[in-house]
Amino acid sequence: MTATIPTNASPDSTASTSKVLIVGPSWVGDMVMAQALFMTLQSAAAVAGATAVIDVLAPVWSRPLLERMPQVRRAIDLPFSHGELNLAGRYRLGHSLRKERYDQVIVLPNSFKSALLTLFTRSRKRTGWRGEARGMLLNDVRQLDTKALPLMVQRFVALGLPEGAPLPEPLPRPQLITDPASVTQAVTDMQLHLGRPVLVICPGAEFGDAKQWPAEHFASLSRQKIEDGWQVWILGSAKDTSIATVIKGQLPEDQHRHCHDLTGRTSLAQAIDLMSLAQAVVSNDSGLMHVAAALARPIVALYGSTSADFTPPLADNVQLLAIDISCRPCFERTCPLQHKRCLVDLTPQQTLNALDQVLARAGTPIHISTAGH
Repeated sequence: MTATIPTNASPDSTASTSKVLIVGPSWVGDMVMAQALFMTLQSAAAVAGATAVIDVLAPVWSRPLLERMPQVRRAIDLPFSHGELNLAGRYRLGHSLRKERYDQVIVLPNSFKSALLTLFTRSRKRTGWRGEARGMLLNDVRQLDTKALPLMVQRFVALGLPEGAPLPEPLPRPQLITDPASVTQAVTDMQLHLGRPVLVICPGAEFGDAKQWPAEHFASLSRQKIEDGWQVWILGSAKDTSIATVIKGQLPEDQHRHCHDLTGRTSLAQAIDLMSLAQAVVSNDSGLMHVAAALARPIVALYGSTSADFTPPLADNVQLLAIDISCRPCFERTCPLQHKRCLVDLTPQQTLNALDQVLARAGTPIHISTAGH
C-alpha cells in the first residue's frame, strides 16, 4: 500500500496551478541536490504568475529529507526494492496516481523501470534523459550533453526547464529547514549536551572503502579538536559503527566523554536535526556531506576515488580536499592498486588547516575555553 505524507507547501487556490510529479533518486546526496529542481520549478511558475505543486515519488527512507523541503507538497512512497521490476505493482501505483492529473512527470533516475510507471499516470508530459530504451515511455526525451551539463545538479535543474533553455544563474542551492522542537528532542533522545562546540564527522561512505578517509586520521583530527575544547559527534548508519568504534578507541580515555558515537543509533531525521547544530562538519564524499551543505554548515569534504567535478557540496563555506596523484579519480569502490594513497596521504594536519579556514570564515573560534566543561 502506498503511503503519503503532507509537507509544507500549499498551493494558492486563486492562481493557476501546475502539478508536477518527480520520480526521485535513490541516494541521499542525489535527493538533496534534487531540491534545486524543486526550487527551479517554483520560481519558473511564479514568473509566469502560477503556482507549482510538487509531489515526489521516492523510497520511504527519503521522507525525512522531503519533509524538510518546503517546496514539496507531498511525498509518495515508492514501495519497490532496489532493482525490483514488479510490473503489476508499478501499473497499480501509476494507475492510482491518474486521479492527480499531473501536468508533468519528471524522471530523475536514468533507468527503464523508473520511467515505466509514469506511462500509467497518463500525464500529458513525461520528461527525462534518453537512455535504456525509454523513448517508448517518455514523450519529452532529452539528449544529455555531458560537457554542457557536467554537474548532476545541473542535469536535474535542466529537466525542469524547456529543452535548451539556459540554466538559472546562480543555480538554486538546496536548503533543508529544521524544526527547533525536533532538534531539541533529538538532542534529548541521544543524551547529548551543547556545552562544547560540535564537530560532526562522517567517516562512512555507502559507495565503498575507496571513499573513506582512514579511521586513524579521523581519530587524530578528533583528538586535536577535543584538546581545542570541542566535542565530536560521529554520524552514520549501522554500517559505519565498526569504523566509529576504531576512531573512538584510538582517543585517550579522558577524551571519550567528549566523543559521541551516534552511528546506527539515529534515524535519518535525527541525523539531519543533530547536524544542524554542528559548528563544522568533516565528511567523506557521502550523502551526509550533501545534507551538511543543505544545512549551510561549514564543511571540509574529503575526496578519494571520486571527484568534486560531478557532485560537489552545494554550499558557500566549503573546503574540498584531494590528493593530486595520477590514479585518481578512479571511481572504484575499492582501491584497485591496494594502497589507497589518495586518502592515506591526505594528512590530518591538512584537514585541520582546512577546518581552521572554514571556521575562520564562519567567525567560529578554533580554540575554546573548557573551564567548567
